[in-house]
Amino acid sequence: SQYSYFGHEEWKDYAAEVKSLESALMVRGRILAAFEAAEAEPDPDERAAWLTFAVVGGGPTGVEMAGQIGELARDTLKRDFRSIQSRSGRILLIEAADRLLGGFPPSLSKRGQRSLERIGVTPMLNTTVVGVEDGAVTIEPSGGEPQRIPTRTIIWAAGVTASRMATTLGELTGAELDRAGRVTVEPDLTLPGHPEVFALGDMVRVRQADGSVTTLPGVAPPAMQEGRYVAKVIKARLNGQSIGPFRYHDKGNLATVGRGAAVADIKGLHLSGFFAWLTWLLIHLWYLVGFQNRVVVFVRWSFSFFTRGRSARLITAQATQHPSEHRVA
Repeated sequence: SQYSYFGHEEWKDYAAEVKSLESALMVRGRILAAFEAAEAEPDPDERAAWLTFAVVGGGPTGVEMAGQIGELARDTLKRDFRSIQSRSGRILLIEAADRLLGGFPPSLSKRGQRSLERIGVTPMLNTTVVGVEDGAVTIEPSGGEPQRIPTRTIIWAAGVTASRMATTLGELTGAELDRAGRVTVEPDLTLPGHPEVFALGDMVRVRQADGSVTTLPGVAPPAMQEGRYVAKVIKARLNGQSIGPFRYHDKGNLATVGRGAAVADIKGLHLSGFFAWLTWLLIHLWYLVGFQNRVVVFVRWSFSFFTRGRSARLITAQATQHPSEHRVA
């Protein structure tokens, strides 16, 4: 999938995305470079712009990003500068809906919001972005007037649209596409009229046996289940057998909010705080391939946790480049 700019593709030139390892390194570098620039900036207004971080989108990605910036400013960088206080950074989380983490129960949304507020993040709910330019974002609260906010760091995590591959498949096969560009597949995840072509992941929605259409969450677990199902279908066909339609098993939702804090909705069990964060950690370790990988990642995460992410302060070459130079197809 790719982010949707709601008809304003020109905003891409000024907003950074986190859709790949390369773009994540670029975003980290830009955040650290913003603090460095603020340290060297004598003009108070320009310094305030460098210390303002606007994260657009209050879903799991936006919440996790805002939380990480908050932890970085509050703890990791607090002794690194002389002219500025990193804690004075203004971290805005802009969301058009009336609550964060819309895919979670309202009670967990509130807990997540309180956790963000404790680390210095300012959630701006019922607020839409109406303009993005070099050096500023313009927002419009529900029922209010547009407000231009000077900022040198804009991170986009709002709305997704399917990969262009879905549109191509729809054009070639005549398969139905929804407004987000997702292609509709049969119950066995094949394209209509093309049983030899499988499509899966966040570029599809699945037609059920009763004719209804289901859109699954655009995250890794559904895609992993679909991949295993397709492997079974292919194996069954080679053996002259058949299996039933694909069925998604929802194992819950998890989102980190900050250092040692998360929210979790696991089959009706609502968790928050450190225990939810520990659950998030263990589940991610469990799904890594190979025991050695699990050990290595666990050691690295433990080191990062107890040293408060000192290695996160490394500024890479990507930091000096403009967001438009880091578009990944």
